[in-house]
Amino acid sequence: MNFVKALVAAGLVAASTSAFAADITGAGATFPFPIYSKWADAYKKETGNGLNYQSIGSGGGIKQIQAKTVTFGATDAPLKAEQLEKDGLVQWPMVMGGIVPVVNLEGVKPGEMVLDGETLANIYLGKITKWDDAAIKKLNPSVKLPSDAIAVVRRSDGSGTTFNFTYYLSEASADWKSKIGFNTAVEWPVGVGAKGNEGVSGNISQTKNSIGYVEYAYAKQNKLTYTGMVNKAGKTVQPTVEAFQSAAGNADWAKAPGYYVILANQPGDKSWPMTAATFILMHKEPTDKAASAEAIKFFKWSFEKGGKMAEELDYIPMPDSVVKLIEKTWSADIKS
Repeated sequence: MNFVKALVAAGLVAASTSAFAADITGAGATFPFPIYSKWADAYKKETGNGLNYQSIGSGGGIKQIQAKTVTFGATDAPLKAEQLEKDGLVQWPMVMGGIVPVVNLEGVKPGEMVLDGETLANIYLGKITKWDDAAIKKLNPSVKLPSDAIAVVRRSDGSGTTFNFTYYLSEASADWKSKIGFNTAVEWPVGVGAKGNEGVSGNISQTKNSIGYVEYAYAKQNKLTYTGMVNKAGKTVQPTVEAFQSAAGNADWAKAPGYYVILANQPGDKSWPMTAATFILMHKEPTDKAASAEAIKFFKWSFEKGGKMAEELDYIPMPDSVVKLIEKTWSADIKS
């Protein structure tokens, strides 16, 4: 996908119509791009102020905010408190969503197929190579599975979606944990790399017998076939707002330094196992204070008016109690 065309179409690249408003620039995670795009469009209509957000992956977003080339960075892999301190950054969660496995299998409908963490890990380890493998058949006795080879697709860029996906695989598979581990980029044993949630979505759409992982909004928008999952409680769940909320409900944001919370593999019968938050990064002492203040206005507006829009795309808004904590963080830690 041509990012510039996509951003222009989404209304994300827009010069401010106010002579006094500073342009807000951001870069990073592709996971929240659909909702940031929707918010930016609505915000521009309401205020006349534009947002330029580059959907380049969490790794790129972290690098750009560290280099002070953007007003804010966006990442799905939260930075630890010591890293934030070192870089003079403030971090907070903006919205939550779910990561889903997606497949391109003839005759298989969305949600019809089920996987569990160990089977998913073994596919990405290259131990399960055919769709009619005994482990997949056991989970899907009534699904017609081809004997074809599995075409594995994964991210090629530094990605918070990968961080959360591999964190979950490490929780679900001792083999994955010891051999690969979790990070924004890992040494993948198998698979073809694609850039961004956009790239993985496109690759899955075009490749028969493929499997990948994307943020749920991309699966919906691109009409991809997502799978159900067996969660930590041993229950089969589908990716729904209720399942994402169930996982998010276990998060104790108030006690987490720098709001560092990983929502993967949470307990609960209804919890979706690959739920994740996406985070904003800003400098405590911004070089452009006007742009920084404008960005905070946008985020405040998004919290106040963007909840319904988030839910329409199957994201989960941050609870009011957490928004209050975040607003205190802004006034205490960001100099404007």
